Amino acid sequence: VQLQAFGGGLVQVGGSLRLSCAASGGTVSKYSMAWFRQAPGKEREFVAGIRWTGYTSYVDSVKGRFTISRDNAENTVYLRMNNLQSEDTAVYYCAAGLTIASTFRNEGSYSNWGQGTEVTVSS
Repeated sequence: VQLQAFGGGLVQVGGSLRLSCAASGGTVSKYSMAWFRQAPGKEREFVAGIRWTGYTSYVDSVKGRFTISRDNAENTVYLRMNNLQSEDTAVYYCAAGLTIASTFRNEGSYSNWGQGTEVTVSS
């Protein structure tokens, strides 16, 4: 499956963005899909994911602010980000993989990655 991420941009603190991850060559509903991010000088981290069952998971720092969703008809996964903070500034990557529950949040469990889209939150 090939992934294309887009929707990043520059937004002020408290603003919102919606990232999209369009898939081709595979069906998102059959994969675990996730968003990771990498801030300058930091390691890439799990942000949010949705399993083929529909189960979702979030890193604590975005709970209540970010929502991951999947549109099977569009074969696209979204990350709605509200109340953005400066610490959300990063390059965001979408990923697809055939994961099991115990490795769902692990970067190494994902075999397919999009190219990344940059999110900058200014104060």
